[in-house]
Amino acid sequence: MRPPIASELPVAAQPGRPVPRHGWAQALGVVLAASIAMLVVAAVGLWAAGATGLPKGAYLPVVLATVVTAVGGAVELSGNAGELARTNAGLTVVPLSVTLVGALVAAGGFLRPLRHRAVAGAAELAGWAARIAALWLLALVGLAAGARHTFAVDVGSGTLSDLTGALGAAPEAGFTTDVPQTAGFGLLWLAGVLLLALLVSRGAPLPGRLLRFQASVRPAAHAMVVLLLAYVVLALLIALATMVTRGHARETLAVILLGLPNLAWPAFTLGLGATWKGRVDGPFGLPVPTVLAEVLRTPDVSTLNLRTVTAHDGRWWWLAGVAALLLLAAAFLMAVRSPARIRAWQHALHLAVALALTMLTLCLTGRISAHYGLSLLGIGDLGGNLSGELLLAPVLWPAVGLGALWGLLAGFLGALLARPVQRRGEVAP
Repeated sequence: MRPPIASELPVAAQPGRPVPRHGWAQALGVVLAASIAMLVVAAVGLWAAGATGLPKGAYLPVVLATVVTAVGGAVELSGNAGELARTNAGLTVVPLSVTLVGALVAAGGFLRPLRHRAVAGAAELAGWAARIAALWLLALVGLAAGARHTFAVDVGSGTLSDLTGALGAAPEAGFTTDVPQTAGFGLLWLAGVLLLALLVSRGAPLPGRLLRFQASVRPAAHAMVVLLLAYVVLALLIALATMVTRGHARETLAVILLGLPNLAWPAFTLGLGATWKGRVDGPFGLPVPTVLAEVLRTPDVSTLNLRTVTAHDGRWWWLAGVAALLLLAAAFLMAVRSPARIRAWQHALHLAVALALTMLTLCLTGRISAHYGLSLLGIGDLGGNLSGELLLAPVLWPAVGLGALWGLLAGFLGALLARPVQRRGEVAP
């Protein structure tokens, strides 16, 4: 039977033919779907965290600010406490649950009209992405414009309340957004999501000049995304089990909807041997297992790695075992999805580069920094419930190097395990 010629194929399957249904209306649908999904996740997560009790209608602006930070936007905290006092605050954290939901929805909407295509022109892909980016920019500006609010800080009753009242130093705190910075980083976030979607999806078309790279890039990128999603699913199962057995349903739901990857992905880096530096002081706390909180709540900056964690509880060596097992499974998946002509040492190099880049991304997005305080007459923080500090930062380049080494080993072993599996480009005997 002769193969069908191009004119006999469905329009969507004909290479070089423009894809129908990816105009402005479809781009608007992608942007609306991603924005609504992120807003819903942030709103429910903040409700579970008790943010609806914030004073003076702060709940909605906080929801918008959460979405802004989820896509790399800049939220600036500010304070005012009259002439003789000052408040200071700073916050750096990415709610990665909201980020992940937005990325999955945006990527799915971007890829949907490109299905069943073998090849797509660079201009066609760029035009489709540009439509989404233009509407996304408008959405970012709207989100940033609404993410600002100011409200009073409750100092309680007693001497401190009387003193701040007498001095006209009733503290206020607020937040606002840097609109240009939010727009810039938000567009970079979208570009990264769309590029990663093209790299990960086997069915997504690429320009003809880039087809030669798909055998080396796509299987490794797909394996890393599957690995990270597997960690999120594992963390979700643990969180749900904790919710059922120990209660605290609302608190657990807040963690799931706002920061589940913030726990799962640093745990992956710890399992590979990475080190983080951190400190918890004052009323701040991290929604982490007790042993991790104990390591971090010290007078000075603490070291968080497998050694310090297992010194508190030896059972936490399971982090290394889970990381090794899931990484080997990802390496096997990468090898199975690769053409048979790719040699084992090439698999090792591909996974080393992919895992090093993944570790770099996880370390940069997993940083947490928070501080607030109130001082009177220029004399330090008043302490108590009016000051606190939270810090969690990676030791970056050693973690990236560990990722490369683990990738070399796992990539090679995964290729050996995949040898009995028939793959593309292999002729059956």
